[in-house]
Amino acid sequence: MTDNARNAVARRAENVGQLEQNGQQQKPTMAQQIERMKPELARALPKHMDADRMARIALTLIRKNPDLADCTTESFLGALMTCSQLGFEPGSPTGEAYIIPRKGEAEFQLGYQGMVTLFYQHPMASSVKVETVRENDYFEHEEGLEEKLVHRPCKTGPRGKAVAYYSVARLINGGRTFKVMYPAEIEERRQKMQSGNSPAWRNHYDEQAKKTVLRNHFKALPKSASLARAMAHDGTVRTDLAPDAIDVPPEYLSEPQRPELGASSGN
Repeated sequence: MTDNARNAVARRAENVGQLEQNGQQQKPTMAQQIERMKPELARALPKHMDADRMARIALTLIRKNPDLADCTTESFLGALMTCSQLGFEPGSPTGEAYIIPRKGEAEFQLGYQGMVTLFYQHPMASSVKVETVRENDYFEHEEGLEEKLVHRPCKTGPRGKAVAYYSVARLINGGRTFKVMYPAEIEERRQKMQSGNSPAWRNHYDEQAKKTVLRNHFKALPKSASLARAMAHDGTVRTDLAPDAIDVPPEYLSEPQRPELGASSGN
């Protein structure tokens, strides 16, 4: 070992000794923080989910996206806790929820599949689906007193580019309703979003458009408490890890029976 190397090792040992003497410790890594958080994750997760698996998923997300490792620890753990309380594995192939880095903070993002999953938790929910209409499909859409929605996907060749998006929901009381949005409306809303130029929009435009339609549609539908919470926290940064930090005001929790849902409003 050279004299320079010996001197460097000596200085490092001296610095470590001074830190220990002063009672100072290095800041825990993100991985260490996640490991320490596992008991809280276990209490937050539904019974069918495992804290060890959630911790492994979180570490995998960080390895795949180094920008997440540069986010504040509090925001990443907050987003992870939100996913746990909602019962979602972030970044999974199901597309239910994501943890996204933005300007040094980790945001919770709800996928449109997650919105569908949570809709079914409401006791009045029967079915919901969201579809893309393409230029070579047959499509009829009318609003007013005689609402109408007919969509027959093209089966004889390429369907072409997207020309509309819609969602259809049915309730157990026989009520049904739909929401249609066209590309210009989607674009208008996208341009107003802080995340409008995010990789999600650039790489998965159709999925984001479907989520926009669902969010708009759900304003007129019964919502489970979990769905209301998820929508309230979508695209936000959470740093409070207290169990009740995910709660939202009671008026968001349910909109039980709106009169217009008691009768048919679509074909």
